[in-house]
Amino acid sequence: MRRIAIFFFLCILLGNPLSAQAPKNHSPADIYHEIQKLNFLGTALYIAAHPDDENTRLISYLSNNVHARTGYLSMTRGDGGQNLIGPELRELLGVLRTQELLAARRVDGGEQMFTRAVDFGYSKNPKETLEIWDKDMVLGDVVTAIRKFKPDVIVNRFDHRSPGTTHGHHTSSAMLSVEAFDLANDPTAFSDRLENTETWQPKRLFFNTSWWFYGSQEKFEKADKSRLLNVDIGTYYPMLGMSNNEIASLASSQHLCQGFGRLSSRGSEEEYLELLKGDMPKNKENLFEGINTSWTRVEGGDKIGAILNKVEAEFNFKDPSVHLADLVKAYQLLQGIGDEHWKELKSKELKAIIEEVAGLHLEAFTTQGYSNPGESIVINLEAINRSNKKINLESVAINGETKLSEPIDLKDNELFRKELKITIPKSADYTGPYWLMEKGTLGTYSVTNMELIGKPETPRAFKATFNLKLEGVSIPIDKTVSYKYGRPDKGEIYQPFEIVPKATSQLQDKVIIFSNNTSKQIPVTVKSHKDNVTGSVSLKVGQDWILDTPSQTFSIEKNGDEQTLIFTLTPPSSENETSLTSVVHIDGEDISKEMVTIAYDHIPTQTVLMPSEAKVVRLNIHKAGQNIGYIMGAGDDVPTSLEQIGYTVHTIDPLDITENSLDKYDAVVLGIRAYNVVNELSFKQKYILDYAKQGGTVIVQYNTAGRWADQFENIAPYELQISRDRVTNENSEVKIIAQDHDLVNYPNKITPDDFKGWVQERGLYFPDKWSKEFTPILEMKDEGENATKGSLLVAPYGEGHYIYTGLSFFRELPAGVPGAYKLFSNMLSIGKDNLTKKEQVKG
Repeated sequence: MRRIAIFFFLCILLGNPLSAQAPKNHSPADIYHEIQKLNFLGTALYIAAHPDDENTRLISYLSNNVHARTGYLSMTRGDGGQNLIGPELRELLGVLRTQELLAARRVDGGEQMFTRAVDFGYSKNPKETLEIWDKDMVLGDVVTAIRKFKPDVIVNRFDHRSPGTTHGHHTSSAMLSVEAFDLANDPTAFSDRLENTETWQPKRLFFNTSWWFYGSQEKFEKADKSRLLNVDIGTYYPMLGMSNNEIASLASSQHLCQGFGRLSSRGSEEEYLELLKGDMPKNKENLFEGINTSWTRVEGGDKIGAILNKVEAEFNFKDPSVHLADLVKAYQLLQGIGDEHWKELKSKELKAIIEEVAGLHLEAFTTQGYSNPGESIVINLEAINRSNKKINLESVAINGETKLSEPIDLKDNELFRKELKITIPKSADYTGPYWLMEKGTLGTYSVTNMELIGKPETPRAFKATFNLKLEGVSIPIDKTVSYKYGRPDKGEIYQPFEIVPKATSQLQDKVIIFSNNTSKQIPVTVKSHKDNVTGSVSLKVGQDWILDTPSQTFSIEKNGDEQTLIFTLTPPSSENETSLTSVVHIDGEDISKEMVTIAYDHIPTQTVLMPSEAKVVRLNIHKAGQNIGYIMGAGDDVPTSLEQIGYTVHTIDPLDITENSLDKYDAVVLGIRAYNVVNELSFKQKYILDYAKQGGTVIVQYNTAGRWADQFENIAPYELQISRDRVTNENSEVKIIAQDHDLVNYPNKITPDDFKGWVQERGLYFPDKWSKEFTPILEMKDEGENATKGSLLVAPYGEGHYIYTGLSFFRELPAGVPGAYKLFSNMLSIGKDNLTKKEQVKG
């Protein structure tokens, strides 16, 4: 029975994981839980830097035990990390991680917010972080978030007093929070942002500390705890059939692209909070002690509280509908209070509870996933009252325009259906993440609409408002118009309804490398998003590049079909870099976008319009060898990049590796974090090293220290100790310390100029100790640090070679960095006996 109870609770928390917009079914226990939250007028805000930084245990505790409105403000959307479940990186990874955060909040009961800061990769100190982020802009976003959310209590995940000891983004998030705590109530601070909000002073600011920040459990036990609060977040919720830490585990497990799926934990567990600002609560187990969190907090709230506290005390679990009259009366009184902040929040909560106790099902959906500006769509309305209470549907409006005005009596369990045909305005914006609509900087997104800043996602295009009359009181209830369909293998699915262009185009490769003067065919795929689309496609490219034709026409009959057009592009004779843009011309409109779909079972499908462009690079590059075996790790696009310069890349399934099976390859490359995430390698390592010993080349890209199977004493044939050393400044000086080594001479001469134009970082997780068999090739450092020599190490092994590199080729090759291609080609070519070697070096 307990498993059944947990299953139903998970369904309520998560909805259908394939359809996050699906209507949720609420049991009486869930309704009661929401009434408890309704009767608590207190707010907490958790602040950190990235998706996955948040403490879901504390967020869940504050939301489900304390019953506070609880939010998580993440400075970034996690765009700078890696993706363990798919190909999305950079902006698209930020979209994915945004949705994973929203999925986590649906589990732990919190709300999600962001600033405009970009996760530009690892930063060693807040000085660098705040310069790249544009401190004033992001600080203003934090201040605005506090003013809008109005938290009584703020909790920082990180310590603002320890710059340089952790990720610079982490420390910066805490520093900005500490500064914003006072500025939020200063009318002269960011006064230009007060048009749609007002000043606010939080009562307390905490740092969510733990023994980890003290260095050890022993040091923490001995530390002065006079300014520390502690709460037991392992509490069990009998009404929900789960403990708080079980809910928290489920929430953090939504961060699948970061590999955060984990087992649930149970039992008592302490969380510690250090008071930074404000008064110390007398009860050190209560963050809100001394703060009025009852209905008496707002003028006129005493009468509302009297009704709603009585409903909570006398709640009827067998038939919650008996409380409908009292809930409606409380709603009517709530509309008369002067505090707009609490009126808006509690009206929304109260309307949801009224729906639930009445068994109301209100829905607006389409049966098509997308449409275009100027086109007509059908919106299906459904309404049903599953109680014996008198409820009247007075009207329905779409985006404020009344479309159904004849009152309908919603009788008990009789479904009302209606189809509405509406026209999408020609001026309607295309669907997409608002923060990607304009080109930003390295550190911040560009968002001109100040009302959108902080929101987790773009508000949906269409909203249906069901105007109901219950107990003689008119109550409007909003529902987002969704796309609903069914699949035989998955059942009923809800997804966002999107507005898209009539057609989009896609360049097959995002980076196109020309290693000589030979022309290349450039396929451009046009995808139609409506029936009977005709138009033309043109390519825009920089000077000195020659296209065989300026444009080509296309004609596509069916919505969703594609047509591929082939252009021929001839490069200049000398090295050159430029961009190539595909533009679709339809009905006088120029569309330079491609449509990217992000689809995973644990998030709603996302449609993202990105620039339809590619980087084209003319390189003078040489290579030796042809057939490369590639063992994928945590996911990267290096194989595609190597194919760009003429290699034939074969993806190797580790399970297929046997004795001598690798002999057919000129080199074997292991993708990023392969030893961290591919468990099968612990059984196949012998064959990989034997391949090198017998004359092959093994290239291992970065792994995180010590995070591999216990069977490995070492991932290399000799002693190699991986550290956390990294060089985050992509423009830092690089010295070639092994000037005569083949890795920097054959078949391409490598010079310091080849490290210009690198993106995000030089590299990460460099070894700091290695045996004498290894030769370090490069030396580099960040400002104020000692130089490190572990970024690229090579050792002869038997008749072959073993190379370990922490250089961020997984970023540089997809970004089209010329020097990275040359250096990687040299690694693949090492040991290849080539008669033309001297000529190639000379060239």
